[in-house]
Order: sequence, then C-alpha cells, then structure tokens
Amino acid sequence: MPYPSKQADTTAPSITRETIPDEQWNDWRWHMRKRINTAEKARQWINLTADEEKAMAETAGKYRWSITPYYASLMDPDDPLCPVRQQAVPALSELMEHTGADIDPVGDMFYRKTNRVVHKYPDRAILLVTETCPVYCRHCTRKFHTTEVDGTYFEKNEGEDLDDDLRYIAEHPEIRDVLLTGGDPLSYRDDRLEEIISGLRAIPSVEIIRIGSRFPVLLPQRITDELCAMLARYHPVWLNTHFNHPKEITPEAERAIDRLLGHGIPVGNQTVLLRGVNDDVATMRFLMTELLRIRVRPYYLYHCDNVTGVSHFMTSVEKGWEIMEGLQGHITGFGVPQYVLTTRLGKIPMAQPCHRLTSEGLVLRNYKGQEMVVDSAACPLTEADLDRDPAAREKGRDRK
Repeated sequence: MPYPSKQADTTAPSITRETIPDEQWNDWRWHMRKRINTAEKARQWINLTADEEKAMAETAGKYRWSITPYYASLMDPDDPLCPVRQQAVPALSELMEHTGADIDPVGDMFYRKTNRVVHKYPDRAILLVTETCPVYCRHCTRKFHTTEVDGTYFEKNEGEDLDDDLRYIAEHPEIRDVLLTGGDPLSYRDDRLEEIISGLRAIPSVEIIRIGSRFPVLLPQRITDELCAMLARYHPVWLNTHFNHPKEITPEAERAIDRLLGHGIPVGNQTVLLRGVNDDVATMRFLMTELLRIRVRPYYLYHCDNVTGVSHFMTSVEKGWEIMEGLQGHITGFGVPQYVLTTRLGKIPMAQPCHRLTSEGLVLRNYKGQEMVVDSAACPLTEADLDRDPAAREKGRDRK
C-alpha cells in the first residue's frame, strides 16, 4: 500500500472533543448533522496531507465519504497512518486498478430477490435497509453499492415501501433468521426502525432478527436506552458490529455495549483484516482480549475482499494464517474468531488445519508447534475403525 506523503503542517486542529459542550457531544443526532465531508471541515480536526486532500478531490462523484466528529476525535491529527484515520479518510489508493477486483465479489446482486432481500443461504436472508452510514468505511465490502453517487444499491428508491420484501420472506418459511444491514440500519430513527422490525416479527417463521451496525464503533452515542428498550421488545434480537482496532474501544463504546447487553441483546464482532491497520499478531491479540473485556464475542475475522476501491487493504491469506496462529492457544478459545473468506459460494472457513492424516495415524499440532500421533485405536478415524473396537462401540451406544 503506498504510503501517504509526509505531513508538513502540524498546526493544532481548531476543534477537539474538549471544545464541544457535553450536551452536543452526547447527542447522536448532533454528530450526524455535523458529519465531516469536506476538506475544509476535516482540517478542523486533522492536519491533512497533500495526498489526502487530492484523494478527497479525485474521489468526488465516485465514492462518498463522511466522518462523525466522535470518530474524528479518535484520529491522530498528525499521523496519516493512524489506524482510525486510514479507515475513514479517502486515499488515492482507492482509485488504483487491481487485478481481480470486483464491485460485488460476495454476490449480493447475484442472490438478490427483491428490492432489499438477498437470499444466499437456505435458512437466512439479508434485508438491505439503507445506503446511509455515519462513516463511509474506506474498506467497505459494499463500497460501490452504498457509496457510488449515482446509486446502484436499490432497484427502486430506498424510500419505497417494504411490502414486496416482507412478502418474499413470509412466502419462504425456511427463512428463520433475517439480518438488517446496509448501509447502517441504525441510521434510521427509532420509530422507522421499529416499523421494519415489527414487520419482520409479525412473520411467524422469522425466529431471529439480527442487526449489522458499526454505530457502536463510529458513533456509540446512538446506542441509547430508548433504542435498546425498543429492540428488546422484539427479542430474540442480536447485534454484530465491527471493531477493527483497539483504539476504537473507548469508554463511550464500552458504555454502548453495556446498554445493549443490559437489554438482553448479545453483541458479536466481525473484524476485517486490513493491511496497515491490524495485520500484525500483537494488535489483533490485543483487540480480541479487549473485546472480551467489554463482553463482545469475537465472531469472524474477515479476509479483506478484493473489492473495487478497497484492494489496497488486502493482505495475503498467509498473513491471515499467521494472525490465526498467533491467536489460537494464546488467548481463551472463545476469543478466537473464525477466519473466513466471503465469496459467491458463501463464507469459506480459511484457518489452517491443526491435523493431518498419515500412515501412522492422526498427527495433531498444538499452538506451540508441538506434535503428537494418535492412532485409530485411541481415536477412531472412520466408522469402520469404531466398529472394530467393541469398547468404543458400547460407549457409542451409551451416548444414545
């Protein structure tokens, strides 16, 4: 990934968290109204490099960008390689062409059934709620669909009613789990969001409602008691978010998570492996342990998709394996996410196996690289091996 130009101007920014009254800072609507979306506004928070200013100009009309004041307050004002800054400030790398890049490598449009419904897996579906986000992440899998200014996200206008979408879900009773995503569903007001959720809850076959939202990271003030109480009326409701770096785990974010959990809403995390942001073992290990500390369950580690405008964030799969090797055994098991690559075939588990079959038996390897051999008498590898062992067969019967 090309490094940004060196920063020459280190003038102190004119706006910091301390300059904003608490009444405004604690109001998520104020942050949404005051989103940073011009170079002039950005310079109030950070010292822009020449490359960043050029990227803002050259991505105009192609990729939207905006940053909440809260998320801007987490950025190093002088370091363009700040892991928070790289996720939110446009970069010239977004305009580079990369081999194999695709606007939709995960197949959203391939599996689209209605204006909003994407039905890829048998028992679950995605409901694309909105194009709006508090911050347009530069690494977004749906970068083209959610941020291309001419609009490619909806077949119809976003404001169209949801009748066809809800009808499709109701007519497919195999769908028991619906994920609200976008864009970010929590961009809507509580009452509008409740209309959608209540419509889903009225469908008898829908058992679980999930929300994919980065608001706990980008604007945790949005996670109000009123929002959580509304969501709790429609249980079971789950929320998955995207903490990508330990710097994003702030006291405000922790309080937002605590509110969700206090209302019975489990929170999982889907980290994206990002070159130059979190692609080292120490950072990823610290992130996972911090997530556990605030009671967020690490769920997925996504290999960064080769999305048009995003490819510069990609690492090698080998780097992903290195990260996973540095997590497994070094932190508690439920703190280790599943490493996956998202494709049109679905999410493919990518972790290296810790076993291999040889003529001597099953060779097992632990996190230290130590190995042992277990033969088929101690651990039957096939049903035929089990059948040859009367004691194992009897134990099998006892379990039934």
